[in-house]
Amino acid sequence: MATCLVTGGAGFLGSHLCDELLRRGHRVICVDNLETGSLANIHHIRRPEFVHLNIDIITPYFVDEPVDFVYHLASPASPIDYLRLPLHTLKVGSHGTHHTLGLAKKHRARFLIASTSEVYGDPQEHPQRETYWGHVNPIGPRGVYDEAKRYAEALTMAYHRQQGVDTAIMRIFNTYGPRMRPHDGRAIPTFLRQALQDQPITVFGDGSQTRSFCFVSDLIRGMIALAESDIHHPVNIGNPREFTLLELAEAVIEITKSRSQIVHEQLPTDDPQVRRPDITLARELLGWEPQVELREGLRRTIEDAGVEALVGAPT
Repeated sequence: MATCLVTGGAGFLGSHLCDELLRRGHRVICVDNLETGSLANIHHIRRPEFVHLNIDIITPYFVDEPVDFVYHLASPASPIDYLRLPLHTLKVGSHGTHHTLGLAKKHRARFLIASTSEVYGDPQEHPQRETYWGHVNPIGPRGVYDEAKRYAEALTMAYHRQQGVDTAIMRIFNTYGPRMRPHDGRAIPTFLRQALQDQPITVFGDGSQTRSFCFVSDLIRGMIALAESDIHHPVNIGNPREFTLLELAEAVIEITKSRSQIVHEQLPTDDPQVRRPDITLARELLGWEPQVELREGLRRTIEDAGVEALVGAPT
């Protein structure tokens, strides 16, 4: 049994990771101050192998027991959150990553940082390979999240090169599934919430901008495979199947049998026009690729989460 520390473990991805690590027989230490996470995501876990620590990682913190793996997922990740918490987002990427890397160094643990496809910005290369350096606006409204993750990657590699920490960098592309907050501002929970209430589905711009959507179980499988490998350079984990946002809206209407109409709103500042991972490295080095097709993933999301959870209430 390995002991795994998961920062952001009460969040959307973090809670699914905790579930899967426990299913595989590991002990899990969930670190989350519940700024954007929720106890509702982990309330079903009632096992002695699981503990939740309410800690803000932007200050130094310590764990007394041995730790084998550190999964660093903590960060505001939705536009609503990082625009509401710009300074905190930057501090989580800098101070939080520094303190968590220090903890991994002390315990000689394998450290995986959950980075993001947003490090590519509005890419000039398509699909995006790990060797592409990105096209990011550092002073735009999205810059607090994009640059926090870019800095966190640089810090991770500095700890690896200078301090000898065993590190991995995972660049996550759009992921969806049960436990996404219905009002977090991202496309799939927004579209599902609107469709399930027969409200207009709001598509930004003309809807021609593309995204690639990975179901959460596929993403978690790739994350653990990377953590258990000996790879140190960044690896894209995401679904290479590309959809326009208009196609996504139409798929949501089809799956939910909604009477919603599609309406168009102004495109947000610095909204990427294309997003699609090149997953050649993941296939060759990890033997990983996604298995869940979009419509099947949408059905599972509705069935597992339930309509009430997906509709939610404004916060």
